[in-house]
Parts: sequence; C-alpha cells; structure tokens
Amino acid sequence: MDKILKIIFKSSILFLIIISLYPGSIFGLLFYGNIEKQPSLISGAIGTSINHFVFYFFISMFGLMTYLRSEKFKKLLYFLLLLAVLLECLQLIIPIREFETYDLLGNILGVVLAYFIVKIYLILTKHE
Repeated sequence: MDKILKIIFKSSILFLIIISLYPGSIFGLLFYGNIEKQPSLISGAIGTSINHFVFYFFISMFGLMTYLRSEKFKKLLYFLLLLAVLLECLQLIIPIREFETYDLLGNILGVVLAYFIVKIYLILTKHE
C-alpha cells in the first residue's frame, strides 16, 4: 500500500509540473475551449491564487503524510517549497503564462500550512 501511495504522490507532482509549465491553461482549454482563460474557485483577482493554495496544500499534505515516518520527510518539505517557488518563477519565460505574486504566496502558504498541520498531528500523537 505504501508503494502505491508513493506512486500516486509522484504522479501528482508530475501532473503539477505539467500544468504549471504548459504554455497556457490546460484546464482553460478543457473547460472553456480557451487556452488563455484560467478557471478559478473564487471569482476575482485572487481566484486563481486560491487554486494554487488548494492544490499545493493537498499535494503537500498527501506527500508529507506518505513520507511521515521516512528520513526523507525534511527533504520532501524543502523540495515542495523549492518546487512552489521554481514553478511560479519559470512562468516568467513561458508563453501565455504570467508570474503572479499572489500565486507564489498561495503555493508557499499551501506547503507551509500542510507542514504545520502534519507537525501538530505528530505532536498530538507523540510520533516525534
């Protein structure tokens, strides 16, 4: 079961990389037939940033819980933070993509919140 969870997590990371580096919006193409339109959970200026927060939060929670008892736990945290920054910064050079400060903040906050929730879980269950 552990191996399956790790495969799902690594596949999710690959999916995240693909949708972040694709020139345009894959979801915009699927939902609206428009590669330049980004779907948002909440309408307004920070709607897509909420998408970033939610996705990074869930992928970080899943990964950190999967590697909870592994020596790779800290390395995974650093990897997720680096990925959150790197993928957003690369959008500076990708056509039809834009670097957004709020998206970067959403990425980082998603990872950090997941980490704190996992740490609280460890404290409450005395697995530290």
